[in-house]
Amino acid sequence: MRLNPWTVRTADSPIGTAYTFLDRRAKERDLLDLAQAAPQYPAAPEVLEHVIATARHPHGGDYTEIEGLPHLREAFAAELSAAYRGRVRAENVVVTAGCNQAFCLVASALAAPGDEVVVTLPYYFNHDMWLRMTGIVPVYLEPGPDLVPTAEAARALITPRTRAILVVTPGNPTGVTVAPRRIAALAEVAARHDVALILDETYRSFRDTEEPPHTLFADSRWPDTVVSLHSFSKELAIPGYRVGAVVASPELGREVTKLLDCVAICAPRIGQEAAWAGLTAAGEWRRTRAREIADRRHWFTTVMADRPGGFELLSVGGFFGWVRHPFAGRPTEDVVGELAVEYDTLVIPGTAFLPDDRGTFRVSLSNADRAALADFAGRLTDFAGRKGRGARGTSGQGADPHGPGAADVSQERAAGDGM
Repeated sequence: MRLNPWTVRTADSPIGTAYTFLDRRAKERDLLDLAQAAPQYPAAPEVLEHVIATARHPHGGDYTEIEGLPHLREAFAAELSAAYRGRVRAENVVVTAGCNQAFCLVASALAAPGDEVVVTLPYYFNHDMWLRMTGIVPVYLEPGPDLVPTAEAARALITPRTRAILVVTPGNPTGVTVAPRRIAALAEVAARHDVALILDETYRSFRDTEEPPHTLFADSRWPDTVVSLHSFSKELAIPGYRVGAVVASPELGREVTKLLDCVAICAPRIGQEAAWAGLTAAGEWRRTRAREIADRRHWFTTVMADRPGGFELLSVGGFFGWVRHPFAGRPTEDVVGELAVEYDTLVIPGTAFLPDDRGTFRVSLSNADRAALADFAGRLTDFAGRKGRGARGTSGQGADPHGPGAADVSQERAAGDGM
């Protein structure tokens, strides 16, 4: 049989590729799995109880409305309206089988093969993969030295084929949070050129502030431009339940539901009910988990402050740390492979998030406690001691000064402009 060349030309998922290293690891230490970002604790008791009740209900396994359960859409619209100090209605919400699906459906509803989407670097790898596999052209937007995209740089990339500007905030992989005023400036550019501003806000609850992530929902015209994507996986510790949401105009939502009907019919009812229970009954549990992740960001910043082994923490936020290794001229995939095989430490190479190698890798903080993060820093020091030839040292010489990797260590450095 003949395979789709767009799919064949797209690289495999870097998560799966990274885990293949574990088959060859030395096993001299406990495994430090800092690769995939997922909560290491069960969902809230209120969520679990409601899931059990749903599973036992005679109709607990039925289809839902294509756009999602009405009570979940109402509850999520109300939460966003309060959290963002704006106006979101249930008609603006389409529930999806996770945020990845939300992005794929939105991209396909907005763009046809040959159209362009402006993608901020470093990108989330599944976004780039989907665009390429569907014939949509990703046009890469280099951020500034603070790893935040500027409106001016985005404007310069817009062509008649542009259909959207894509920003992940807090970032995956960098964790960097884009300030409200920067988001507003990007929205202005998008509106002026009649393209969408797609905001992937998967990690919105894992910021070092309770201020609104942005103020766009306060403008009654927001549905003309803004598409906000959400996930309940991390916040409610239900990644396997596959539930997320698209928040957009009803017109775009209608096109999204056409696609959703073809690929999944609807998001799983059990996941939707779990999300509803988490939104309406587990508020304090959610705040406690967010504080725990904030502690891990603080601990990681502390253990990396002295650049152990010459490894430099470039940014931290959400669930992630973005680190530059000290080995000039050595492919990052080799460095990451050696860390996994020889030091039982699994991270994701920055080449999974960039079109080239800039000597960086992603660390998922959700998978490690304070002792494990300290152990990680120690392993980096030992690793650099053994692999010292070709190391850049603590000065970080050899990095691309113009690409991601020139920021101070602060998830909220950019956010401080408008928070």
